[in-house]
Amino acid sequence: MIKQILNTDRRCLNKFVFNMGWKGIRAFNKYEKGLKNGNFFPAFHFISVTDDCNLHCQGCWVTGKKEKKSLSAEDVDRIITETKQKGSYFFGILGGEPLMYKPLFDIFKKHSDCYFQLFTNGTLLNAEVAEKLRKCANVTPLISFEGDETVADVRRGGNHIFQRTTNAIDAATQAHLITGVAISVCQSNFEMATSHEFVQSMIDRKVSYLWYYIYRPVGENATPELALTPEQINQLRRHLIAARSKYSLAIIDTYWNEKGEGFCPAARGLSHHINASGYIEPCPVIQFATNHISDKPLTEIYKTSSFLNNFRTEIPKQTNGCIIMEDPQWLVEYIDLHGADDTSGRGNERERLLAMKPVNSHGSCEVIPEKGFIYKFAKRHAFFGLGAYG
Repeated sequence: MIKQILNTDRRCLNKFVFNMGWKGIRAFNKYEKGLKNGNFFPAFHFISVTDDCNLHCQGCWVTGKKEKKSLSAEDVDRIITETKQKGSYFFGILGGEPLMYKPLFDIFKKHSDCYFQLFTNGTLLNAEVAEKLRKCANVTPLISFEGDETVADVRRGGNHIFQRTTNAIDAATQAHLITGVAISVCQSNFEMATSHEFVQSMIDRKVSYLWYYIYRPVGENATPELALTPEQINQLRRHLIAARSKYSLAIIDTYWNEKGEGFCPAARGLSHHINASGYIEPCPVIQFATNHISDKPLTEIYKTSSFLNNFRTEIPKQTNGCIIMEDPQWLVEYIDLHGADDTSGRGNERERLLAMKPVNSHGSCEVIPEKGFIYKFAKRHAFFGLGAYG
């Protein structure tokens, strides 16, 4: 990873080390102390600033909404400010496509003491945008990469996605940003995702970190046939462990702790999601809520929300994996018990879950411990991927 570090803009690197690294460790420690003292507040927040998007991806939780929403700049500012008061300075910025959100760069500049991970499909990330991110210095773009020329267009519901994505990666690395690439591993890209050629191609493009997700069949175009088999999940896990010691870039996942045990970040309370309508959801794919950011301060919401608080105690009794994949009918019972509202924007998410057949998630994987000291340390302190939506 030395080459990638040497390629990084100095201000961007300093912000990453201090805002993400040092403050991330402190935020996680404060989160753990709060849990012990009965004062829960998530270590990290993930904010969908807008539903607007220029693609129509398989397994996207935003597609099919009856009305597109966006958070006001004032609401985003308030969320960040209240969260900073609790000692957390890291935020994942999602959409839709967040680069379509006009106040985005003003928010990055105003909160220069924070660190932001920008989840983007990359199609709008050109040299000009990359330079604006470099000047902000406190943002790492995480660019979705879903397959080759044929697979990418099908997965993303667009045209020439592969070339547009690789152009975005090149624009980001040429601006000397800490650049990440994310791949949602599914049936149509599994061989590519676990191949030497793919990882090496990211190294050749000077990518700093490669982030692996497991495909989750959610949203209007869920496409459950893309879900992985248990054998493939085990193979993916073995690939991650081997790749961490083999390649010169960071390999990230959000599913397993340092012991190799599966877990859900939302069920642990590490992170929660605020959608573009202002509803507070356990994570982006569980589109139900009992609280809105306008109800009361975030501290009060997390103190009093039985829907979110019971999530931490009840989900681990059911699975170490993803509840929406492994037992969607149980999730409906939980939603009904708490009287949670459908926040999907489609109005039929409860019915979709009732009709959904369970699929395999990381909860069915073999327990394969981490081997390297750095990864064990990073995962134990949770600021290195484990707080991310997963």
